[in-house]
Amino acid sequence: MIHDAVEDFATALPAGRAIAGLDLGERTIGVAVSDTVLSVATPLETIRRKKFGADAEKLLAILTARNIGGLVLGLPRNMDGSEGPRCQSTRAFARNLSRLTDLPIGFWDERLSTVAAERALLEADTTRKRRAEVIDHVAASYILQGALDRLVHLRAAT
Repeated sequence: MIHDAVEDFATALPAGRAIAGLDLGERTIGVAVSDTVLSVATPLETIRRKKFGADAEKLLAILTARNIGGLVLGLPRNMDGSEGPRCQSTRAFARNLSRLTDLPIGFWDERLSTVAAERALLEADTTRKRRAEVIDHVAASYILQGALDRLVHLRAAT
C-alpha cells in the first residue's frame, strides 16, 4: 500500500524488519537498506534499468532476500516544492510496484540528495569512475537516512 504521509507509512511498518530506500533515475535505481532497528541506512547496490518487469523482478528479489518490511522512494520535487514529470514517474513506479507486493511504500523528499552524495564521495577522495559506479546507491542511502531520522522523531513523540 502507498502512503503519502510519513506518519501513515510509519504505522504500516512491521516491527523488527529493515526497510529499503530507492533513488529512481532514468537509467538506474539506487538501493539502500536499513538495519532492523531502523537507525542506520547503508548503500547496497545500483540496478541498471531495463523494463519495469525486469527492474521489479530484480528489486523484489533483493527485498525478499533481505526480509525488507517497507520501501521509501525518493520523490524528486522541484526546488520550489512543486511536483513535475519526475515525481509523476516516481509515483507511477510506486503504483506499479504496489501491484506486485504488499509492502508499505512511502515517499521522501529527495531534493539535493545526489548533490550531498556527490559531495561526500568527493570528500572521501573517490575517483571519478568509482563515483559514477556508486553515486545512485549512496544517494539512496541519503534518502533512506532522512526517512529513518524522521521515523525516530515520530517514535519519540508517541
